[in-house]
Amino acid sequence: MSFAHILPLMLAAAPLAITMPALAQAPATPAGPAATTTTQLPRGAAPTHYAISVTPDVAKLAFTGKVVIDVSVTQSMPALVLNAADLNFGAVTLTPAKGKAMKGTAKVDAGAQTVTFDFGKPLAPGSYKLDIAYAGVINTQANGLFALDYTNNDGQSKRALFTQFEAPDARRFVPSWDEPSYKATFGLTATVPSGELAVSNMPVKASRNLGGGKTEVTFGTSPKMSSYLLFFGLGELERATKMVGATEVGVITGKGNVGKAQLALDAQAEILPWYNDYFGTPYPLPKLDNVAGPGQSQFFSAMENWGAIFTFERTLLVDPRFTSEGTKRRIYEVVAHEMAHQWFGDLVTMAWWDDLWLNEGFASWMATKVSDKLKPEWEMLLTRVGGREQAMSLDSLSTTHPVVQKISTVDQVNQAFDAITYQKGEAVIAMLEGYAGEDVWKNGIRSYMKAHAYGNTITDDLWKAVEGAGAKGLVSIAHDFTSLPGIPLVKVDSATCQGGNTLLTLSQGEFSRDAKDKAPLRWNVPVMAQTTGGAAQRMILQGKGQMTLPGCGAYVVNVGQTGYYRSLYPEANVKALAKDFTTLPAIDQTGLMADNWQLGLGGYQPIGLALDLIDAVPANASPAVLAEVPGYLESAHLMLESDKAAQARVAVYASAKLAPALTSIGYDAKAGEGPQVPVLRSSLIETLGSIGDKAVVAEANRRFAALEKDPAALDGPLKNVWLGIIAENADQATWDKLRAMANGAKSDLEKSTMFGLLGQAKDEALAAKALDLALTDEPGKTTSAAIIAQVGAEHPMLAVDYVLAHRAQYEALIDVSARSQGLARLGGNSADPAMVGKLDAYATQYLTPESRKVVDRAISTIKTRIETRARLKPALTAWFAGRK
Repeated sequence: MSFAHILPLMLAAAPLAITMPALAQAPATPAGPAATTTTQLPRGAAPTHYAISVTPDVAKLAFTGKVVIDVSVTQSMPALVLNAADLNFGAVTLTPAKGKAMKGTAKVDAGAQTVTFDFGKPLAPGSYKLDIAYAGVINTQANGLFALDYTNNDGQSKRALFTQFEAPDARRFVPSWDEPSYKATFGLTATVPSGELAVSNMPVKASRNLGGGKTEVTFGTSPKMSSYLLFFGLGELERATKMVGATEVGVITGKGNVGKAQLALDAQAEILPWYNDYFGTPYPLPKLDNVAGPGQSQFFSAMENWGAIFTFERTLLVDPRFTSEGTKRRIYEVVAHEMAHQWFGDLVTMAWWDDLWLNEGFASWMATKVSDKLKPEWEMLLTRVGGREQAMSLDSLSTTHPVVQKISTVDQVNQAFDAITYQKGEAVIAMLEGYAGEDVWKNGIRSYMKAHAYGNTITDDLWKAVEGAGAKGLVSIAHDFTSLPGIPLVKVDSATCQGGNTLLTLSQGEFSRDAKDKAPLRWNVPVMAQTTGGAAQRMILQGKGQMTLPGCGAYVVNVGQTGYYRSLYPEANVKALAKDFTTLPAIDQTGLMADNWQLGLGGYQPIGLALDLIDAVPANASPAVLAEVPGYLESAHLMLESDKAAQARVAVYASAKLAPALTSIGYDAKAGEGPQVPVLRSSLIETLGSIGDKAVVAEANRRFAALEKDPAALDGPLKNVWLGIIAENADQATWDKLRAMANGAKSDLEKSTMFGLLGQAKDEALAAKALDLALTDEPGKTTSAAIIAQVGAEHPMLAVDYVLAHRAQYEALIDVSARSQGLARLGGNSADPAMVGKLDAYATQYLTPESRKVVDRAISTIKTRIETRARLKPALTAWFAGRK
């Protein structure tokens, strides 16, 4: 699954039909989880095959279903217990392989999300067929089977259906053993309106006209897989395809939008051969679709259903009128992420949600890797620094958790999708690959895939495979970084030049933002260091150690930035690095700015040292590095929001620092400019506009005014950047015009983006109007929550108070899986002490100890932010006062 915060020649309206080659299957294994695998269901019975038939009633938002499950009972059972949520049951029968059918009764436990089928006597070991008639609801947010309403290109209101089952929501579609270790094959038949396109994991095997405007569509049987990977979609959709070897890759969109998914289709065709080779196991299904759904979720952007990836349109479609270069790269990366899951997650699946990171961290790492290999001009490895920082922002607080975490409830599963699982997972894998070497790491992955295909694993299975491929000592390092929370701090105690070499004395601690007085944890830390221009040297740091580096002068202790740790240098070395900054590789420039900034925020060194590094970046630096600078200056500006005079000095410095680079590259793209220039341009304009740079704000107003005569005056990759500046500074008349533009948008994708802008207004009265608008039908059911989130970014207290006053209405606007997190996300940007009490009171009243963890992280973040701002205000004010 990919987070927020991810077509073509349609085959008329016919169901998808492809000739299906035989699937390679793993040898048969005993059904059900191993005794050591966590399960919330009684052991002793497990499914081997589901034959599901569903008939959706799109208008009534309901469906009826029937499922026949082949069940293997391995020990005497008093009854059968399956997962079920929001389902009603009709007739239930159980037929043994030899014997007569037995009628059963269904008893639902809504709190446990289970149904117990009792047949009047214990069940003996053997094979059975469990036949269940049931009915369910079609949701309006992305849980279970859900509906998305949209306006097509002809202005007509339409509704399409899709499914979202990760983590625990297949049980809303079919009574099932809805846990990852209960793998089975799936057959799906759907009765659908004739002329609409139905899609699932496998191609259509048969299609039968039932008359009366109905068609029965039967899909091929899936390979053995976990329930959360099942998919069904239906609507006025169209499909475009390419053949890649024996696999048909496709994109599916609403009619008329298939051309906007060409980037995604081309990406799939480009990435698939590379993955086939890397994993050493060819993609095993006959087709791989990426299905675009209108609207959005506040919880995720895409989902890796096997053979039928679901992605919201905003993370899949390209519209040249407003899609930015950054969004295009994001689309490619999300496609790569979800495709990586087809192996890492789908073919080989974690046994239980404790190891969710095995899916998500690996897919994030692989997406960056393949993007870098196939699109080297994007310099994608630089993005790993930003990902590392996202993870460390959580990992530096006492409310963090290990990569491998204990999961026991549904709420805990839903809260496990965070930056530790994704970005720390990616960072740790990047570090371990660097330790093992690319070839050894790849060989280990290939061995892992072959050994566990169609099965389930735990984290140690991966480590053993890579160490077995030749990475000696990897297991101990991997255990430390996945089982321990927090961030190692590698401190340079001394650096001495001796005979043309530098002798470093290192010690290890722990970087923390809110618990510096606790005893630090200990890791086996793989350190790679070098002097500028010297050869890199490696060591495993255990507490204390020494390294000898060829050459003297400035040195970097995390060369290539693959290590998941912070590096604390003597002040003299930071100043030497600032002097030689542009001689360093771009990845080290980016990493050093991030590392030293956070060390300054954390109180480990003066914040001025980090600002000196940022100041050392010249206007003609690498565009990719220069694009990082605006974010730091905007952060400093925000930290001083209580002092307008100090903020003004930051703004003056930022304009002087950034405007020359913007003048050099211009407001608009030029022929032949470098591939990173569009990203730099967006970064510069967005930040300068946000801090009130007069020239940029004037340019935004000029372009906005031009819309009166030319509705296309703003069209292009920076359209939403310019409109964002307008929205932030909007008065009532401007806000009303933006609202009219939203209602007049030519596509639902543009419409939802425009409505989101209405929540960005700095004017609190307009932000309040945006909140009221969000609770109407005007923006659309999946757009309203995005408006509220935008208000929360600028006015967290306003948004939180509003949601508390309209809690039931707000929760209806977001996925069930996100409800325990919604308020924390809205209030987490605050620096108001009153927010701490407000969030805590909410969590105490409405949440369980397990489901309030995201709220507790938000509270820790707010407390740390308040302390940091108070402590750094004098130093920040003084530094910027000394600059012109």
